[in-house]
Amino acid sequence: MGILAVLIAGRLSMKIDPVRNWVYKKLNPRETDRLINSELGSPKPADSVSSDATLGLWGTAPRQRLRSLDTFRGLSLTIMVFVNYGGGKYWFFKHESWNGLTVADLVFPWFVFIMGTSIALSLSSMLTWGSSKWKVLRKILWRSSLLILLGIIVVNPNYCLGPLSWDNLRVPGVLQRLGFTYLVVAALELMFTRAGDESETMETLCPALQDILPFWPQWIFILTLEVIWLCLTFLLPVPGCPRGYLGPGGIGDFGNYPNCTGGAAGYIDRLFLGEKHIYQHPSSSVIYQTMMPYDPEGILGTINTIVMAFLGLQAGKIILFYKDQHKQIMSRFVTWSIVMGIISAILTKCSKEEGFIPINKNLWSISYVTTMSCFAFMLLLLMYYLVDVKRLWSGAPFFYPGMNSILVYVGHEVFENYFPFKWKMQDSQSHAEHLLQNLTATTLWVIISYLLYRRRIFWKI
Repeated sequence: MGILAVLIAGRLSMKIDPVRNWVYKKLNPRETDRLINSELGSPKPADSVSSDATLGLWGTAPRQRLRSLDTFRGLSLTIMVFVNYGGGKYWFFKHESWNGLTVADLVFPWFVFIMGTSIALSLSSMLTWGSSKWKVLRKILWRSSLLILLGIIVVNPNYCLGPLSWDNLRVPGVLQRLGFTYLVVAALELMFTRAGDESETMETLCPALQDILPFWPQWIFILTLEVIWLCLTFLLPVPGCPRGYLGPGGIGDFGNYPNCTGGAAGYIDRLFLGEKHIYQHPSSSVIYQTMMPYDPEGILGTINTIVMAFLGLQAGKIILFYKDQHKQIMSRFVTWSIVMGIISAILTKCSKEEGFIPINKNLWSISYVTTMSCFAFMLLLLMYYLVDVKRLWSGAPFFYPGMNSILVYVGHEVFENYFPFKWKMQDSQSHAEHLLQNLTATTLWVIISYLLYRRRIFWKI
């Protein structure tokens, strides 16, 4: 409703000539004059193989980026930074204790989704420009390794316990999961794609399934991964816990299973990583008084993170298949969003607690992935329409952190406790003071990313 009200007000305002002229002048800056590779894949549309004189979205510059992808990434990152800094200490900017969703639970899967979209476009571009698959694979391995190392060595929450040591090193983490997910999805896409695939399938396959059928081996791989997740989650015997347990442990479920936090997911992490090498303060510890450590970025949940990135990859394939056919691209986004929404409704029975598989960010349940994908397709549709089709919005200010996402993420974690991002408050129980501090810190990182963009400084890995 809020979005609808803004759109109606904006449409009425745009009928006023001075307002319309001012908006077009301010929000339609020149595009970047050269290709700048994104650190998680270059969201650059593949060049058309035809010499058709009719130019659409890509205009006369074949290397023009899709600004909507960077805007989407930047929006997710900006909310993530705000949430990590405290979100004004409001409950809806904190992660849900167990089942359910808050604003804080939206942003990480969206970031994973747009990473998958960028993978499709960047690999297509690199292969089109003649890069060998071995060269591209080396680049994928390098990027993945750097992300994982950054997560383990630089962005590690256990620094608060003193100098980092193997005794208390947290192995899983956000960057670690991004790095491994990027490795699997990019390698999977590289294995089954080649330059010119999109143009060939446009004429030979059913239009309704052309972004699926040509890549059936990839779908078989992803569905196999999902079957593995389902089997481990619901069939793996966990000592002292019922099979298929998805609860928080502690005093949840009347305190019958106090040491079963996360069921199979928690058990696998403790078995392979050890209790001291996973997250020690899960979001369930406050309400459910859980005593067991549990890592929301653990091993089993990584499978569904890969599924989330793969669905983002499909969004990228849609853009490649239809190129500048905006109506076709947007209709496909709507279709995918509806399908994901229907699957979510079936899995959850439209209920927070009573579904077959509840929405759960800690577990990265499949219903969580389908729900976030439903939202992601619709959000990408909205941004694609406003930023790249109608060009009513340049993507600012979210576009700028989206162009330097790794720098902003690592920077906000490293400098979290330094002034001017944090200072001693007079009343630590005041929402107003927390909100001012967190908004100030988040705004500073947006400004920093804007200044770096103006100087064409981008941290690429």
